[in-house]
Amino acid sequence: MGFGDLKSQAGQKALNDFLADRSYIDGYTASQADVVVYGALSGVPSADLFHLLRWYNQIKSYCSQFASLPGVKKSVDEYGPAGVPAAAPPAAAAADDDDDDDDLDLFGSDEEADAAAEALKEKRLKEYAEKKAKKPGVIAKSMIILDVKPWDDETDMKEVETKVREIVADGLLWGSSKLVPVGYGIKKLQISCVVEDDKIGTDFLEERITENEDLVQSVDIAAFNKL
Repeated sequence: MGFGDLKSQAGQKALNDFLADRSYIDGYTASQADVVVYGALSGVPSADLFHLLRWYNQIKSYCSQFASLPGVKKSVDEYGPAGVPAAAPPAAAAADDDDDDDDLDLFGSDEEADAAAEALKEKRLKEYAEKKAKKPGVIAKSMIILDVKPWDDETDMKEVETKVREIVADGLLWGSSKLVPVGYGIKKLQISCVVEDDKIGTDFLEERITENEDLVQSVDIAAFNKL
């Protein structure tokens, strides 16, 4: 059951294969399942684990919202290709989760209903409705891998990467990078990023990177995937 040791290459490979046709660990939205698995990793996955890297950067963008994501945290071993859905948590535990649609056990028996219980019920329902209304809508994002090519083999590729990462914009998050040989001693910079589709486009990235004309010959889109 589960993925094994997620700090090992075998465990990360199992997780990468699991995410090949999934956007999230459990269901169709980010949840506490993603938070648990994200926390079990030792850091940014290597670029060859493309599905895992896509998922990692996407979940990383939710860092400030981890506590408010839906679901109940379980052991990391309970998630994975061999796992089965866990039994629903007891009512007492569910009552502590404000994001669970079944977390409001307000009605009780007819014998226990009185004015105080009714007032509490109305208060809880109002608080629940207000919290649901404040939840942000789904933000469309994409994972892009760029190939940044220098002029020759004498170009300082560390400086190239520094210039690329200095490009800061709302809706842009830089990910992992590596140098890839292209021939004659020349290496290109391959770097990934996650963008919010409504804010950042490929034209913007290409224009800003190629502004460093003394270092950069061209920029190509190596991969583009909707998250």
